[in-house]
Amino acid sequence: MTKAPPTAILNSSLPSTFRQIRLELAREPGHPEGEADIAYIVIAPLDDNGRIDPEQWKKHRDACRVARFRPDEDDRRGHLVHRPGGSWAFQYDVTGDTRPDETGYHFQDECFVQDEYVSINDGGKMHTFRVVSVTHL
Repeated sequence: MTKAPPTAILNSSLPSTFRQIRLELAREPGHPEGEADIAYIVIAPLDDNGRIDPEQWKKHRDACRVARFRPDEDDRRGHLVHRPGGSWAFQYDVTGDTRPDETGYHFQDECFVQDEYVSINDGGKMHTFRVVSVTHL
C-alpha cells in the first residue's frame, strides 16, 4: 500500500493565534555573545499571554512544527509534541522512535515573547535560547 503524500498546510487555514517563533542560543560558555546560527524556528499557537495553547495544538498538531539549525549540520525538521504531564518537546523522526529528541524546560509555563529566555535540553545538556522574534503567519 502506497502512503499518500502529506497534505500542504495553508497558513490561512490556521487560527490567527499561530505564530512563528525564532529562538537563538543565548550567552553561554563557548558562546560569550550567543550564537544566531544555533537556532530553532517553532510554529505554534500562543494564547494571549504568549504561552503555547494546548487546546489549539491538539486541534492542529500537524501544523505545529520545528526547524533546528546548527552550523556544519544538516537542518532538521519535525514537530512540537505535547507530552504526558503537560511538557513540550521537539520530535524530528515522527515515523520511527516516539521518544522526543529535545525537551523544552517548563515550556508550558514560558511566555514566548521577544527578548524572553527559554531553555531546551539537547542531548542531556541544558541550553538557554533567547526569543528573537514572534511573528504572525
